Amino acid sequence: MDTILPSELFDAAQRVVEENRAAGRRIAVAESCTGGLVSAAITAIAGSSDVFEGGLVTYSNELKAKVLNVSTDVLETFGAVSIATAWSMAQGLIEVTEADVGVAITGIAGPGGGTEKKPVGTVVFARAERGGDPQHVVADSRFFPVEGRGNVRLQAALCALELLRPGVSGLEEVAPPAP
Repeated sequence: MDTILPSELFDAAQRVVEENRAAGRRIAVAESCTGGLVSAAITAIAGSSDVFEGGLVTYSNELKAKVLNVSTDVLETFGAVSIATAWSMAQGLIEVTEADVGVAITGIAGPGGGTEKKPVGTVVFARAERGGDPQHVVADSRFFPVEGRGNVRLQAALCALELLRPGVSGLEEVAPPAP
């Protein structure tokens, strides 16, 4: 294995690439708190260009609005770390790429930035499919135990990769991280 990534991340990305290749699907990601970690994992796999359309790191609210067409009203009303924002990011990703499936990730990796309602470790995921019903929201939040910023980002990236697998229709099918 020729990678600088943790083996569990590399292995998860390899499954995503192989399964999407077999399904004939193109995938894309819109990342915020993971800062390109999901894209890095996917592109660590030889042949990932067969399935990977691309990844966008939209860390600021301004870029979420400009690149992914996330409404400023959504951002101001619900915040960057919300189901509404993640869902808008995923929908925008499908609009600006040729991907069949797009996953968006936004969250609070820490050590600061958390609130009582959205503590550090809160990460929201959304998945959109080309031709899917935009009224059918596939989005949910997860709380990852805070064992450092890197661990929150790693767990979020692993969860996002699972959501990119064919046959996984929502977060409820993705196992929570091991304690």
